[in-house]
Amino acid sequence: MKTATVLRHLAFEDLGTLAPVLSEYGYAVTYRSVGDVDFLEFDPIEPDLLVVLGGPIGTYQEETYPFLKTEKDRLRARLAQNLPTLGICLGAQLVAAALGSRVYASGIKEIGFSRLTISPTGQLRPLRHLEGIPVLHWHGDTYDLPAGSRHLASSPMVHQQAFAVGDHLLGLQFHLEVDAGPGFERWLVGHATELYAARIDITALRSDAAKHGDTLKRASYLLFDEWLGSVASR
Repeated sequence: MKTATVLRHLAFEDLGTLAPVLSEYGYAVTYRSVGDVDFLEFDPIEPDLLVVLGGPIGTYQEETYPFLKTEKDRLRARLAQNLPTLGICLGAQLVAAALGSRVYASGIKEIGFSRLTISPTGQLRPLRHLEGIPVLHWHGDTYDLPAGSRHLASSPMVHQQAFAVGDHLLGLQFHLEVDAGPGFERWLVGHATELYAARIDITALRSDAAKHGDTLKRASYLLFDEWLGSVASR
């Protein structure tokens, strides 16, 4: 069986709609979560796939969260071998940082469902499945495009939304994996303080999740299915 190691920074921010696709491709999934004594005690070269999920901290907060340095070291070692890696939100920022790019506060909170602008390069890749589809944004940081990577998508508020290196590395600033069904309530409660501080209308956000959830789920399946297919064909 192929193996997928998943680095999780919040219990409720999991694989979501990516989980069934991984199952179809025959991956045995192992979560490693912040707070576990062995969170980062693994060989980063060993898994067939590494997925790095989101979280409400910055990649540059190493003094406050010392594990971030180790996490970036693990990523750096894996990326040097061009091994299949997927980063989502904080995960994409950690990947960008591991590749030598600057990650920093954007000065705004982009939270909510909105459409992306897919770049010409993105139109030739799995991200084309997101054309016209509202995705979930939930971040306050951004990154400089890593050297040697391709810019895939932007939004009116934040230019850097997705990048790729070859067929093996995909970084998504937004949350394509979120299950916007009843489980979305965990996000609303878990991030209640951030939502209040950013003056986000939680009722409207919940309504948008219900409105766009099924469409987003279908698009995420198509994107992940195609990307994992390209990874498998390597």
